[in-house]
Amino acid sequence: MIVEHFLRWVQTAAATERAAAAAALARTYINGDLPVDDRCAADAALTFLLDDPSVKVRMALAEVLSMSRVAPPQIISALASDQPEVAELVLGRSPLLSDGDLIERARVGEPAVQAIIADRPVVSMSLSAAIAEMGDAEACIVLLGNVGADIAELSFKRITERFGGVARVREALIADRRLPAESRHELLVRLGEALMQSPLVRAIFHGERAGRVLKDAWLKASVTLIDRTPTSEFPALVEHLRLRGDLTPRFLIRALAHGKVDFFGASLVALTGHPHEQVSALIANGFDNALYALCRKAGLPERTHEVVRRALQIWRDVARGKRAAGVQEASWLMLKELGDDGSDLSAMLKAVHLEALRTNARGHALAIRAA
Repeated sequence: MIVEHFLRWVQTAAATERAAAAAALARTYINGDLPVDDRCAADAALTFLLDDPSVKVRMALAEVLSMSRVAPPQIISALASDQPEVAELVLGRSPLLSDGDLIERARVGEPAVQAIIADRPVVSMSLSAAIAEMGDAEACIVLLGNVGADIAELSFKRITERFGGVARVREALIADRRLPAESRHELLVRLGEALMQSPLVRAIFHGERAGRVLKDAWLKASVTLIDRTPTSEFPALVEHLRLRGDLTPRFLIRALAHGKVDFFGASLVALTGHPHEQVSALIANGFDNALYALCRKAGLPERTHEVVRRALQIWRDVARGKRAAGVQEASWLMLKELGDDGSDLSAMLKAVHLEALRTNARGHALAIRAA
């Protein structure tokens, strides 16, 4: 009887009054304070209010029902398809919308709808995959910024493939600690390609010089990438670099100069096909001839073998507490072993050494100033 009076009353009440009454009826419904008959009538009344011409009424329903697990499903479904300001409340938080519902709405929805779904408190791996595959760039940025989103490695790769050329997406990807190493490397490559097309870079560095400068920058960034990659992900990163043709002797020697011995070992495993245990043993304690044979099998040029041996000897001594050394000392001793022959490799080691000198001198100056 109360609901019958309510339905007659809403036909003449003002929009603000109807909205307040709709919210009150919705709260009563989800609180379970109604007898069965009245509950059925309330369900019908709430459904009737979906056709109210005022968005205020539907907004009031959405605000009350959007977080309830006992809200009428037909009302939730209708509100999710309403005007953006109404749909946002339901799409963004209703527990009654399944992954299937949300994936379909993301598929057919506008970019704003995709972004709302990507910002839900909890986003499952399957929903994240759908957004990564068919969401626009803004939706993917929102997804990456959502700590409640469970994002699979493959989804990170798809976002990188689809939007790696979009600056804001690159920034969001790089800032995400969950980003797989190979995707992080792919972004470095994309960034280099974008810089190559920059009018400013092309104006400052002409022709081949621009390529060399950016290649050096990429090498430096890649060493930093190794630092940010868990050891367990080294095989995946190595394989990615190998397939791209970036796992070059120059890159490996640079990594070794920076003390990335575990990464160097993972690279030798991939390049030689030898078991990880065997390679690790040779790196840690192997005889020189066995190490040279391993380098040869990996395709490293003969002139690098002594450099590798010297570097590994230095880092072994450091690990065992027999020597205090860092990149500055290691790169210098490696350069002495190679000889300043004017090659790209010696130029790279000299650059690593000078860079380490500057870094250490700067750190020393800052320490003196702070004292």
